Amino acid sequence: MSAFVQLMSLQRPYTAAVIIPTGIGARIGGYAGDAIPVIRAMAQVADWVVTHPNVLNGAMLYWSLPQVWYVEGYALDRWAAGEWGLQPVHQQRLGVVLDAGMEPDLQLRHRQVIQAAQATLGLTIAGEVRTDEPLGVGLQTADSGATWGTLAHPDSLLRAVAQLKEQYQVTAVAVVARFPDAQDEAVIRYRQGQGVDPLAGAEAVISHLVVRTFHLPCAHAPALRPLPLDPTVAPPAAAEELGYTFLPSVLVGLSRAPGYVSQRAQGGVWTEQVDAVVVPGTACGGAAVLHWATQGKLIIAVQDNTSRMGVAPQALGIPAVTVTSYLEAIGVMAAHKAGVDWRWCGRGGQH
Repeated sequence: MSAFVQLMSLQRPYTAAVIIPTGIGARIGGYAGDAIPVIRAMAQVADWVVTHPNVLNGAMLYWSLPQVWYVEGYALDRWAAGEWGLQPVHQQRLGVVLDAGMEPDLQLRHRQVIQAAQATLGLTIAGEVRTDEPLGVGLQTADSGATWGTLAHPDSLLRAVAQLKEQYQVTAVAVVARFPDAQDEAVIRYRQGQGVDPLAGAEAVISHLVVRTFHLPCAHAPALRPLPLDPTVAPPAAAEELGYTFLPSVLVGLSRAPGYVSQRAQGGVWTEQVDAVVVPGTACGGAAVLHWATQGKLIIAVQDNTSRMGVAPQALGIPAVTVTSYLEAIGVMAAHKAGVDWRWCGRGGQH
């Protein structure tokens, strides 16, 4: 082994966490998979990029990269707090929960996705369980414009996941819940690239409940009737117009999502190994960002990625590096990884 290879083997992987909170109308990452180009570019600089499902889920579109880790938002918070570690895996044994509130044809559409993911992609999908009651998803919008949601029968969801664990020994769970069909002003604005995802907040409630209860990776795919064809749909929203289901990207993401460990003796990657945290410039108030700020991590706030939250790092006393774009954030990460003070990389080396 050459001296250079020996030196490289001693350098730990450069780890970046990319946070784009769901349901807040983020200009980048507020639609189905529209932040995937950002993640693909970052993965050329960082050795590991850790982000959450709504950043990577592109409905029927996805882009799987081995160095990109698909981690549900509640688990990200626990990881940032140092309570959980992330354990890389070769594959997850997937289970799927189907909402009893889905009509028979929608259930069949989603079962066909499961069959296609097995036959075409070779994913390990051990089984599916239909809930014993309709989940009863309700959609809500806060005064800020951010979205959230409710479940009428969360106990039914938990019973279904417990059955998947017991009957099929699954290690990760996809949930397909029947969401209310709507074509109101909020949906129209969203399809035009101007509004907040009306489904995202309720999706987070579902996945948080499963992850908190069972400590298993989880992501959600809404079941909806296709909307009428509209030639004016904005490109960021177009991924959600392509078919009958959002499940393909969820299954691909979960198939190699890291597991969660609660004891450091179990190994895994822990919060101390995070090098940089990239967050929208107006959405710095989340639990994970606050944990990493107190740990002295490099926080990079991207001003171009506006949102409905209006929480800048300065308002919270977070000593963030403020950049204009994700391209500039990638440059800061490249300098940081190289051990270079990025402030000397412009303006002729002047601070």
